[in-house]
Amino acid sequence: MAAAGSSPSSSPAPPRPLRIVIFPWLAFGHLLPQMKLAERLASRGHRVSFISTPGNLARLPPPAPRVDLVSLPLPRVDGLPDGAESTNSVPQGKLNLLFQAFDGLAAPFAKFLAAACADERRRPDWIVIDWVHHWAAAAAAEHKVPLVMFHPNATAMVKDPATVVPRYESEQGEAQFHSDDGVMSIAQRFLFILERCELVAARSCMEWEPDFLPQVAPLLHKPVVPCGLLPPTPEGVNGEEENAAVRWLDAQPPGSVLYVALGSEAPLPMEKVRELALGLELAGTRFLWALKKPGGVADDGGELLPAGFLERTRGEGLVTMGWVPQISILGHGSVGAFLTHCGPSSLMEGLLFGRPLVMLPFFGDQMPNARLMEGKKVGLQVPRDEDDGSFDRHGVASAVRAVMVDEETRSVYVANALKAQGIVADKELHERYIDDFVEQLRSHTADGSSTGAA
Repeated sequence: MAAAGSSPSSSPAPPRPLRIVIFPWLAFGHLLPQMKLAERLASRGHRVSFISTPGNLARLPPPAPRVDLVSLPLPRVDGLPDGAESTNSVPQGKLNLLFQAFDGLAAPFAKFLAAACADERRRPDWIVIDWVHHWAAAAAAEHKVPLVMFHPNATAMVKDPATVVPRYESEQGEAQFHSDDGVMSIAQRFLFILERCELVAARSCMEWEPDFLPQVAPLLHKPVVPCGLLPPTPEGVNGEEENAAVRWLDAQPPGSVLYVALGSEAPLPMEKVRELALGLELAGTRFLWALKKPGGVADDGGELLPAGFLERTRGEGLVTMGWVPQISILGHGSVGAFLTHCGPSSLMEGLLFGRPLVMLPFFGDQMPNARLMEGKKVGLQVPRDEDDGSFDRHGVASAVRAVMVDEETRSVYVANALKAQGIVADKELHERYIDDFVEQLRSHTADGSSTGAA
């Protein structure tokens, strides 16, 4: 019995919801997973301001409750086409112009942040950015708002001493230290933000990168917090969208089709499109190819493919140059493997359904991603020239046959892709990582100490 005059015990009030700003780089491989992060945070009652340009926000799915879209118009830059607001709409060789335009968002972002910080009801508790917008890090420091640098994975940050990196990949890495037209280099941006951030959030988990993730914090001298793989939601699977490619798959035998999609960031030069086409033909397996045409090619793409290719492969293959519902395609029972550029989001989408991989990476983290997948034996890379990264039809055909046709090798890749699926599709696992991430945001102190960070 309670003593006279005492009040009944009461449970402590729940902690105040966090207010978080998320501002990704202008690429859908960054926008989509960080919108997924925003949704998972909002589902726990936190308020998220998600910042991008008007064209990019219009292309995203409708936001979840408690996710507020903040639109910052992209400044015009001479030479950048109208409406080019993301990497997939910038012509080859003009990415530097997108960086120039993006850097023009520094003043609008500073104005947004100043207004938010002037109102205690809106003041952000954290800002999450990529490794590109150094000026956002400077604005965060000015207003004393702690910063999280979001990074796609650990594999791209940790160099495996047992790996011999081919020359073409090394030269790409060296290019990140060079700047053009007065634009800060990628390496300079990364180091500027790293110095000023409190935490690094990795789109990863220990189950996915057990050898690499623990190495990142000592390498960067920052607490590193995995926030899970942020896998896509398998909505609209099995042809719920009315789409010609899905209808074509409906008529194919189970597990017989290789789905080919190399992303929207950097279309292949015409000669490599033809080499890939001839490799698919040599492999002799059914395929569905979502092909992005290079600039200057007619809409029907007639001159892009080898002469007679469409006629020779009719009935066995389908080439489409329009939008396709990739998640529905990968989830379709007729698809037996995925030929991919190994962008992180594409990898998650393919392995969400346990599809073994044929891998043809081109730049950035795609190449270490491909090595990670080869290490897991979920697929095989197309052989490349060590000096210039080129490939030929015979290398394409041999890799496709190993993953799709040869029963002995295919059985290994299928079994390991299903093991990877067990991690990617484990919703409870990734929700726990989000919970841990939120706890890190709450517990992290002003001096940068943290409990439980990797």
